[in-house]
Amino acid sequence: MGKESIVNKKRLIVSYHNLSPELQEELKKQYPTGYTDRMIRIEKGPGDFFYAVLLETADINYLVKVDVKIDDDPEEEEDKGYYDDEIKGAEDIASDDDDDDDGDM
Repeated sequence: MGKESIVNKKRLIVSYHNLSPELQEELKKQYPTGYTDRMIRIEKGPGDFFYAVLLETADINYLVKVDVKIDDDPEEEEDKGYYDDEIKGAEDIASDDDDDDDGDM
């Protein structure tokens, strides 16, 4: 393919969900390890954007819109209490151990 044929290719923007199954498979072939590092942020206007990846076929260059979950507040997850130092029932276990110690003497 010469440079001229690339320039003259039709260009389309399409959502991943609207791709045919064949084109979805082609996308997987072109990005076998995923396309996270190949995504492009496309600005549509002030504060409006989408992420996309390039999919090249013989006739058309597609800009495929992909859904991206952006982690706006990573500290929010830490506030959910997953890492509480308190263990539920720890007080009951400690009091049982104390009762056992009293009977040994």
